[in-house]
Amino acid sequence: MDLKIGDVQETALVTLAIRASETVRKNARIKDFMAKEIIDTLGVDVRKYDPFLSHEGVVARTIMYKNQLNELIIRHPDALCVNLGCGFDDKFVQVDNGKIMWYDVDLPDILAVRRRIYKDRERCIMKEGNALESNWTKSLPKQRSTNIIIMEGVLEYFTKEEVRKCLKMLCDSFEHGYLLAELHHPLLGKNTKYHDAVKHTKAQFHWGTKSGKEYLDLEPRMTLVSEKSYNEEMKKYSIRAKLFAFFFPHLNNRLAVFKW
Repeated sequence: MDLKIGDVQETALVTLAIRASETVRKNARIKDFMAKEIIDTLGVDVRKYDPFLSHEGVVARTIMYKNQLNELIIRHPDALCVNLGCGFDDKFVQVDNGKIMWYDVDLPDILAVRRRIYKDRERCIMKEGNALESNWTKSLPKQRSTNIIIMEGVLEYFTKEEVRKCLKMLCDSFEHGYLLAELHHPLLGKNTKYHDAVKHTKAQFHWGTKSGKEYLDLEPRMTLVSEKSYNEEMKKYSIRAKLFAFFFPHLNNRLAVFKW
């Protein structure tokens, strides 16, 4: 498969490679057979994208996002869900309750490749869109009980002003909803070259936060519902992850839930 995508979008290969390799492990904690099929047909060596800490982090965040989404969908069974910056992820199959409406949204280069792998489904549609612009939101259904926006592995590549612009776009475009966002520490933004997986791409981390409360200064319409470090899930599975959580309790990425 001829793979031509942008520098930041290349980071989608990191999560794809990890989900694929975890799927075939004994006692796999997550299973993504489509990821395995994609990796098998890509024709690129993705082993460099699958080091230990990134592997454990992606597994942890996949589990945490799934659990958080299921919790929200139980409360809002007919929600409109938007996976903004979806990459090659297929969260819809993990949480579909038979009622939600789902959109997988990403930039044209990623979707061009994605459409060679996935097909639109009755309640799961691919849509070209930019997290900094609102045009793509105008044709979305308006009659759903709430909106759930998922941004996994996206905002850490934005500058502070781009994060502000994204949050404003979401609050302007959706009357009310939830944002599930991956946040990172400021030190990560200054040390992309030391990240065990992303250093193999041309992507660059930018604005990081010590707390999700810093997002509220950028968009006062939002409130912070919860924030949890990936350490909480990672440390369940290995001594190395427990040691990382002990010595670096604040450096791992977090899943934050915002509401407006």
